[in-house]
Amino acid sequence: MPELPEVETVARGLARVMEGARIAHVQLNRPDLRFPFPAGFAERLAGQRFEALGRRAKYILAHMSDGDILLMHLGMSGRFTIHEDGAEGRPGAFHHDVNTDGGTNDPHAHVVFTLENGVRVVYCDPRRFGMMDLFARSELPDHKLLKDLGIEPLGNELSGAFLNQALRTKQTPLKAALLDQRIVAGIGNIYACEALFRSGLSPRRLARTITSAGGATARSEHLAQTIRDVLSEAVAAGGSTLRDYVQTDGELGYFQHRFQVYDREGDPCVRPRCSGTVGRIVQSGRSTFFCPVCQR
Repeated sequence: MPELPEVETVARGLARVMEGARIAHVQLNRPDLRFPFPAGFAERLAGQRFEALGRRAKYILAHMSDGDILLMHLGMSGRFTIHEDGAEGRPGAFHHDVNTDGGTNDPHAHVVFTLENGVRVVYCDPRRFGMMDLFARSELPDHKLLKDLGIEPLGNELSGAFLNQALRTKQTPLKAALLDQRIVAGIGNIYACEALFRSGLSPRRLARTITSAGGATARSEHLAQTIRDVLSEAVAAGGSTLRDYVQTDGELGYFQHRFQVYDREGDPCVRPRCSGTVGRIVQSGRSTFFCPVCQR
């Protein structure tokens, strides 16, 4: 599933053509994705202008001119393509082939936004695990998908002091705590593995062991900074090209070329003077990659 950097990349690509543009028509080629579309979805969006488009955790949020918010989630295989001036672009791309061409005649093209300037934005989703919702802006704080989300990891709220407080009594493994969206929103499996490796912290250590009663520790400070660095680096690289994720401008994400531990089981540890070999364990149903020698 696309993680925060991939969703951020897609949101930025969509903002380039959607912000300030008005919708002429919305075409729904099926009644549902993972969930049914809200009643009157296409009719409510027609004529509205995209005022702003951004991201919250792994959700794309479009603020519409009449006060509605369009929420979009890519799921496992969802992707957008932008068709303008006779050309097609994609905001985000995975290096594995996808079984869809992204055009309006694609059997997996489920939603087509036609803008008044002639640009078409097509949402394709072969597995249909993605979803869209449309609701009043006043409902945003209490929306069932958003209300329990933790802080944004790219914002100023993420600090050693915050992690120290949030993890102070956590008896769960550190990796599981980082994936808890109620604590920090948007960190996924790939970037949790990378951040823990770069921090030298074992994914198996209890989360509370990087905290202290006296406030932020060197470990909590280092981990907070590393999380921000890894995610910022991934956003700058356009995300990681895995499976079905694609950018709106057709460019591949390249952060997978910088993986130091993820998906490198059996490879020598890249840390200088470390004799370890990257291992893999399963935690909460997800593969965790780490160096058992230098991550403690």
